[in-house]
Amino acid sequence: MAPKSSGFRAAFRIFFFFLFFSLFTPAVSTSSCEPIRPRPSRRLLQSTMLQQFLVPHNLIRGSLGLPPLQWSDALAGYASWWASQRSGDCALVHSDSDYGENIFWGAGAEWQPGDTVAAWAAESSFYDYGSNSCQPDQDCSHYTQIVWRNSLRIGCAQIVCTTGDTFITCNYDPHGNVMGQRPF
Repeated sequence: MAPKSSGFRAAFRIFFFFLFFSLFTPAVSTSSCEPIRPRPSRRLLQSTMLQQFLVPHNLIRGSLGLPPLQWSDALAGYASWWASQRSGDCALVHSDSDYGENIFWGAGAEWQPGDTVAAWAAESSFYDYGSNSCQPDQDCSHYTQIVWRNSLRIGCAQIVCTTGDTFITCNYDPHGNVMGQRPF
């Protein structure tokens, strides 16, 4: 076995010195025991939320050869306002606007935008393009709004209601689901 070098011993001693020092020296205290973590900027959070809504919408539309939706801060502002109106009860109530609108309620606060868009998109199995209608006793209007060819802009918002449940709304401009017209 080769003898240990003096450089290794010196590094080993320094390591144990710092280990001993860190274990037996009182920690510097602040008024809070919580570690200081940089908070993401509001703009970064909004950008991330925007992508979580926009990307799945556009993947669905792209799979049908439809043009991508563009994010609208004005629609997102309206969606945010409407979501705040529902914060006390999380009721699945549509707003009274000229925009197309998809709304969602989920038990608990863990729902993500992608979950919501996936639930709406799952309604595609109920839509019959040939008859331009939904299967009896099924809803496919959330799906048809997502894939409405003439809708160009989207804005969405998500809140956790005082009940602890999640309310999500997306608004579309121009609105879809025009009677007698096919979505694409």
